Amino acid sequence: MLHSTCQHPWLVFVILRHDRANVTVMAGSKMSLLPLAAVLLLLLPPVLLAGGAADAGPEMDPYKILGVTRSASQAEIKKVYKRLAKEWHPDKNKDPGAEDMFIKITKSYEILSSEDKRANYDRYGQTDDTQPYGGGRYGPRHDSFHFDESFFNFPFNGKNHRDFADSKYTLHFNQYVNDVVPDSYKRPYLIKITSDWCFSCIHIEPVWKEVVQEMETLGVGIGVVDVGYERRLANHLGAHRTPSILGVINGKVTFFHYAVAKEHLRQFVEDLLPQRLVERVTDKNDLQFLNSWHDLNKPHVLLFDQVSVVPLLYQLTAFAYKDYLQFGYVDQGLSETVALQKQFNINTYAPTMLVFKENTDKPADIIQAKGMKKQIIDEFMSNNKFLLAPRLVNQKLFDELCPVKQFHRRRKYCVLLITRDEETLSFGNQAFLSFASTNSKEVLRYAYVYQQLQQPLCDILMQNKDSAQSPPQVVILERRNAAGKALFKPVTAWNGSEEDKQCLVDELERLQKDPSILVHDAVLPELNNEFASMFVIRWIYASYDYLAEVIDDILHNNWREMMPLLSLIFSALFILFGTVVIQAFSDSSEDKQTKPKAKDGTKAENGSPGTAASSRPPKKSFVEVTELTDITYISNLVKLRPGHMNIVLVLTDASKNILLSKFAKEVYSFTGSLTLHFSFLNIDKHGEWMNTLLGYAHDAMQIDGDEGDGGSRKMDYTGHVLALNGHKKYLCLFKPVYTGEDLDSKSSEDEGVTSGGRSRSSSRDDHLPRKSKRSRSMSTLQIHHKLDRLGLWMERLMEGTLPRYYVPAWPRLDKITPCK
Repeated sequence: MLHSTCQHPWLVFVILRHDRANVTVMAGSKMSLLPLAAVLLLLLPPVLLAGGAADAGPEMDPYKILGVTRSASQAEIKKVYKRLAKEWHPDKNKDPGAEDMFIKITKSYEILSSEDKRANYDRYGQTDDTQPYGGGRYGPRHDSFHFDESFFNFPFNGKNHRDFADSKYTLHFNQYVNDVVPDSYKRPYLIKITSDWCFSCIHIEPVWKEVVQEMETLGVGIGVVDVGYERRLANHLGAHRTPSILGVINGKVTFFHYAVAKEHLRQFVEDLLPQRLVERVTDKNDLQFLNSWHDLNKPHVLLFDQVSVVPLLYQLTAFAYKDYLQFGYVDQGLSETVALQKQFNINTYAPTMLVFKENTDKPADIIQAKGMKKQIIDEFMSNNKFLLAPRLVNQKLFDELCPVKQFHRRRKYCVLLITRDEETLSFGNQAFLSFASTNSKEVLRYAYVYQQLQQPLCDILMQNKDSAQSPPQVVILERRNAAGKALFKPVTAWNGSEEDKQCLVDELERLQKDPSILVHDAVLPELNNEFASMFVIRWIYASYDYLAEVIDDILHNNWREMMPLLSLIFSALFILFGTVVIQAFSDSSEDKQTKPKAKDGTKAENGSPGTAASSRPPKKSFVEVTELTDITYISNLVKLRPGHMNIVLVLTDASKNILLSKFAKEVYSFTGSLTLHFSFLNIDKHGEWMNTLLGYAHDAMQIDGDEGDGGSRKMDYTGHVLALNGHKKYLCLFKPVYTGEDLDSKSSEDEGVTSGGRSRSSSRDDHLPRKSKRSRSMSTLQIHHKLDRLGLWMERLMEGTLPRYYVPAWPRLDKITPCK
C-alpha cells in the first residue's frame, strides 16, 4: 500500500492498493472530491504509472527469457547468453523490440550468473527490481509499500537530478586533456557516456555502480561525460551515442562493445592493459628472470599466490610501475613451482610479494598478507623503485635519483661511478655495488654511468676531453636547479681496492660536515635515453596501433558514422579501377581489327583463333617450339583445350636447324595469340605416324596422289606444316613451295582451295635429274626456301578460310621409325 495522509479538508489522499490484480482508489474526508482524485491520478508521471503497471503484471522469468531449465549449469547459462546476446544486440538486430529484448537477456543473465541472486529468485521469486523496499534481502513479500522523499523523483540524469554518485566523476574537456590523458600512462580509465532522458542509461546504472565500486578500489580511474553539457569532449572521444562505455590507456581510446555486465567490464579492463606486463615464473626460468636485473636496470618483483590467473590488482600495479620494476607471477598450485617456494620459504596460506635487487639469492624486501590493499602495495613498490646502485640510462631516472635541491634539509647527494662496460673493470664495478649496499643514509644516492653511452656528461664531470680512455672515477655531485646547474667534486680513481673505499668514506664524512667541498660547478647536459627504441620500431608500433584502431572502428562503429570514410575509400577504388578498365579497353580497341570475310562467303567456325590474334603483338622475343614426342603428344594434341591449335613443322635430322630457324621467323608475328602452340615432328622417328594421319585425311592424300608413280616412291614430308585442332579432330595442311629464281620452274602451293586446284608438282619432277647435280649449298638454299609462303598460309589459317580435313581419331605416336 502507498499511504499519504493529509489534514487539510480540501486535499485528497490516494491509496494505491496493489494486490497483484486490483487497484483501489479511496477518497479522503471529502468524498465529493473523488473526481479530483481521478484527475490527480491521470496527472501522475507516465514513468510512475508504467512502473506500477509493470509491478502489477507478471514478473520477469529469467529462465524463460534465456530458455534454460532451473537445473541448468553456469556453463550452459553462459553459452545460451552469448548466443542470445549476439542475436539480439541492437547494433546487429534491426527489430524494433531488439533493444528491450537485449536488456531482458542481460538482466536475466545477471540474475542467473550470480549464485546469491539466483538463490533469491528460486526461493522467493524476487529480482533486484521486484524486491520490496524496507524488507530484508531474502525476507517475505509484504503488501505494504513505503516510500520516501525520492518517490516522485524521475530516474533521469537531469541537471538538477543528476546522480550524486556520478557527479564526483564528471569530466570536462580541459580536465580530460590535462589530467586524465597524462594519468592514463599510469592507470587505465573507465568512462561512461550518458545524457539527459537516456532510458538505456537507467538499465546499466546498477551494474555501473557495482563496477565503479570495485574498480576504483583497484586503482582504475573513473569518469562520466554528459554529452548534453560536454559535447566537445564527447566528440573528441568519438562517442556519438548514449549510453557508451570506453576505456582510456596510454592516451588511446577503446570502446566497450559487449553487454553491460560486471564480468564483461572486468575483462574489458584487463584487455586494455598491454600484453606481457607480468611474466609467469617457474622453476625452469626463475634464474633467467631474476638475473635480468643488470640488462633491464630494474628490481624484480615476484608474487606468489594460489590462483591460476594473475590478479587484476597485480596487473594494474605492474602497469603503474612498469618503468621502474619488472614483475613476475608464481602460481603455487603448479608442480613446476615447488622448488621455488621451498627456496624462499613461501607461506601457502597468504599471497607473498618479494622484491629482488642486485642480490638474486635473497629478497631485498618482502610483504605477506591476505587481501592486499592497493595502498599497501603502492607503498611497498614506492620504497623499492630503484636498485641499490642503478645505472643512469635516461634523464628521467637521473631526475628521480638525484633531485634538484629545494631546501637545505632535503638536499640529495649523488655518488656517481664513471666506468665502462668491460670485463676488466667488473671487479671495480662489483666493489662499488658492495659499497653502495652498506649505505644507510637517505641523503646519499649511489649510481653509475657508462662513459661510451653518456659521453657528454662524463667529459664534464671528469674534466678530461679524452675521458673515454681514462680510468674509472667516483664523483660526488649535487644538482642546484632544473636548468642543469650542479656542484661536483671528483673524489678518486676507482679500482675497488680498500684504499679507494676508505678515501670515499673520508670524503663523505667531510661532505656531511662541510657541503662547500663541492668546489666545481657546471651545467650538465641532458642524458641520452639508452632504452629508446629505433625509429623503425616506433613507426611499426604506431602503424599497428593505427590499423587496429581502424579495424575496430569498422567492425563496431555505427555505419552512419563511418560513411565519410567509406565514401572516401570507395571513391578512390572507383577512380583507380575505372582508370585501369578504361585503359584496358582503349588498348584492346586500338589492336582490334575487323575480320575479313571468307572468299567462299562462309564464316569461321567457333574455336578459330580469329584475325585479332594475328595482329596482337608478341609477348616474347623468341618463339617457343617443342618437339612432338610420345611424352608431349597427349598434352599438346589429344587433350588440347577447345579453341587451341598446335602448328607442327615436319622435318628431318639433316634439315632441323635450317627449317626451325626459318619456321621461327615466319610464325613470330603470330606468337601473340594465346590459342596457338608451336611444335615440330621428326619424320625420321615418326614417319609411320605421318602416313597414318594423312591416310585418315583422304582429301589430303588426293593432293599427293599425283606425285610419284602411283605412290611407289617414298614421300618426302620435309617442310610440311600441320595445323592440328585436337578438340575438333581436324587438320590443315601446308605443303612447301620453292620460290628461288635459279630454278626453271616453281612449285605451286597446294592449299586445297577447291577440288579444281591441282598441284603443279609434275613440273618439279621434270627437273629431278638437274636437282641431283646441284651442289650441297644449292640443296641447303632450297630447303631454306621451302617455308617462303608459310606466313601467307598462317594468315589464311587465322581467317578460317583454309580447308579442314577431319580425322576419326588421332593415331598413336608410340612407334619410332627405324633410320635407314
